[in-house]
Amino acid sequence: MDSTRSGMGGALARMAAFARSEHRYVLLGTSAVAAAGMALSSRPRPALSFMAHAYGVEVVMYYALAAWVALSAVALAFKLARWRTYAKTSPFTRPAAVRALRYGSYAVCAMTLVLAIDRIAMGLASAWRVAVTADTRPEPMLESMLFMLYDSRAIFFEGFKTTVALAVFGTVIAFFLALLLVFLRIQVVDRADNDFVRFWKVAGAGFAKAYSTVVRGTPMMVQAMIIFFGVFSLFKLTSLTTTQVNGIWSTFAAGLVTIVLNSTAYMMEVLRGGIESVDAGQMEAARSLGLSQWQAMRKVVFPQGVKFAIPGLSNELVINIKDSSVLSVIGTFDLMFATTTVGGMYYRQFEAALLTSVIYLCLTMCASWLLGRFAARLDVRPVKLGSTSDQPVNVEEN
Repeated sequence: MDSTRSGMGGALARMAAFARSEHRYVLLGTSAVAAAGMALSSRPRPALSFMAHAYGVEVVMYYALAAWVALSAVALAFKLARWRTYAKTSPFTRPAAVRALRYGSYAVCAMTLVLAIDRIAMGLASAWRVAVTADTRPEPMLESMLFMLYDSRAIFFEGFKTTVALAVFGTVIAFFLALLLVFLRIQVVDRADNDFVRFWKVAGAGFAKAYSTVVRGTPMMVQAMIIFFGVFSLFKLTSLTTTQVNGIWSTFAAGLVTIVLNSTAYMMEVLRGGIESVDAGQMEAARSLGLSQWQAMRKVVFPQGVKFAIPGLSNELVINIKDSSVLSVIGTFDLMFATTTVGGMYYRQFEAALLTSVIYLCLTMCASWLLGRFAARLDVRPVKLGSTSDQPVNVEEN
């Protein structure tokens, strides 16, 4: 809680410092904001507009924004005319003028924000009110999309739950499998190994490499079809009926297995890259302290490699949220399947796709933010052997 408050306090302090500081291109930047405000003011007012009863105020705001754009044009023309001596001769560079322009930019941003709330936010609220009270699908595009979302909310929510469950559980399970495979992938033959250990090291590394090559070299959609229909065919070889097989081998189970097997290959390579980025001297220092190859990897190299690989590992969750959409090809009821269903119900595939794209965007943005906070919390300096500030390393087995 304290860290969260300090982070919010730091963000507010930076925003306050930004607002108090002088900016070089204040006119150029806020002229675009003013133009956007004028465009918003020119749009029709929605039904819930709070500016509808303040017509005079909006007129004043519109002409104030227009005056700011005109002032910006004058300043730009003055600078083009006196390019070399602008800083010394321009009235816009005097301290009092710079301060006045800064305050004026605040007013421009505030007026544009008010117009954005009135036209965009209240427009969405108006469209939502129409959508939830309509008996049939409205013709305007926004009301139509919101009506489809509200009327088919159970279908979208079911697809949403499936997508989140597939991405989260698939990524977590794949992480632990990737830990196992990366140990096989990075194994090297040691001089102290006997023939049995040498054989299994070579075989394990070869299997991990072949697995990574095959999985990363084929599309996830094809993998889903092979896994679902292949396992289904194996079950059909038994005395089970189709209904019994569907109860055991569902499309959700097939989709989860597909995501796990696919993500394992990619996460294994991310982990391998993180481990290989650790200084080779770390392994040598650990071995010189009496650790075996396994102990050195487990206690020294691997913890540092995982920290280096955290950004890539966390990004796999975002990828799985999006890539799970291909599982609709085998009938998994995810967001993409829900989109196809709702679009077919209303014969509006385009609107349904737009709705789903917004849902996917919100999902990935939330996941990226959470994973960013998680990575920042774990972003500590990895412990290295041989540093004078490090704690002594216990070379004995726990």
